[in-house]
Amino acid sequence: MNRRNQTLGLEIVGHHGCKRWGLTQSLGSYMHHKTDTPVRKTCVLSCTDGIVLLYSETLEGSPMYHVGNPLLQQWVQIPLPPHLTVFDVVRLQENKLFSDTGLVTKMEKGIVVGYKVVWMLASCIVSTRLTFLVYSSETGVWETKDVHSLRVLIWFRLKYSVSLNGILHWLSSYGNNIDASHVLSYDFYNGGDVCHTIPFPDIQEHLQSRSFKRTISTSEGFVVYCNVSSSYNGFPTIKVWRLISTDDHPNAWELSWEVNPDFEFGVDYFPVVMHPLNYEIIYLWSRNINAIVTLNLLTYKFTLHREESSLEDEVDNKYSLDGCIMTCSGCKEYMDSIYSIYVNGVYRGTHDLYFSTCVLPRWLNPLPRRS
Repeated sequence: MNRRNQTLGLEIVGHHGCKRWGLTQSLGSYMHHKTDTPVRKTCVLSCTDGIVLLYSETLEGSPMYHVGNPLLQQWVQIPLPPHLTVFDVVRLQENKLFSDTGLVTKMEKGIVVGYKVVWMLASCIVSTRLTFLVYSSETGVWETKDVHSLRVLIWFRLKYSVSLNGILHWLSSYGNNIDASHVLSYDFYNGGDVCHTIPFPDIQEHLQSRSFKRTISTSEGFVVYCNVSSSYNGFPTIKVWRLISTDDHPNAWELSWEVNPDFEFGVDYFPVVMHPLNYEIIYLWSRNINAIVTLNLLTYKFTLHREESSLEDEVDNKYSLDGCIMTCSGCKEYMDSIYSIYVNGVYRGTHDLYFSTCVLPRWLNPLPRRS
């Protein structure tokens, strides 16, 4: 989760004990980095394909950025853009239309062979223009790239993105509706000067009912959009789409799941993320019982996970549906803090990306370095 005001990252759900990697602790326990320079703050900005972007501040307030492999404890300090002073960077961070949280990777045969750190800046809150500052691990230099979208967008969600296959995806707004109506994407390895804007497949439905609790994440190599909406029979309907195209058309999405069952964990819940490696599994937060729900959309089997569960409690399970040990920390506090935003979003508020995932690649290799 991107939480600059938190120490390191806010890991509310952790996995370990999986057969593939055999970790005895959750990934969050590896998110530490010792430097020779004393720091007053360190936090996780982004995670993708096992690579992490860390932000730190020295005791004097100077910003530092590191990219690393937390499991192997390999870290590289990213130099600041040569045309910017420390004061310039601090001023940029105060700009609400600036974001320094972008991180994309280049994969070959399941191995990370390169990465790019991406800073983003919009000239004004409503425009078609966007500027990227991009640092490449392959060249060791920063470059500036000006791009544009084919629609006039409202830029205030740049701080939160979903990374996949060298592409960053953001929620974006278009027209008079400030709520998220499109997904904006840009390919940092094969892109030109145009950002793609893809409307949500149910946008007209959403404008009429305004009852969705929506999010995007990744699963099995796809960007995935899922929402929970009200239904005529009183039970929520869960819908899940895969992004199969970057066309500016709702048909860019493929509907994969639509379920409307009566679950024992209640009717007041919202989507967190899809399972990154299993497209049948979704994680939900149930307000009725204050628990993380791991739900198989095909079989309707589910497990419940609370922060405090007694051994006699037969409802809760420390194992998730994928067989990994699942731990929760600070879930209820964080979920309660964003629930009011979700509820207000039905009327006047806006949706954003409140969750992110840190997933290891199939093969663990050293951090890519400049050749």
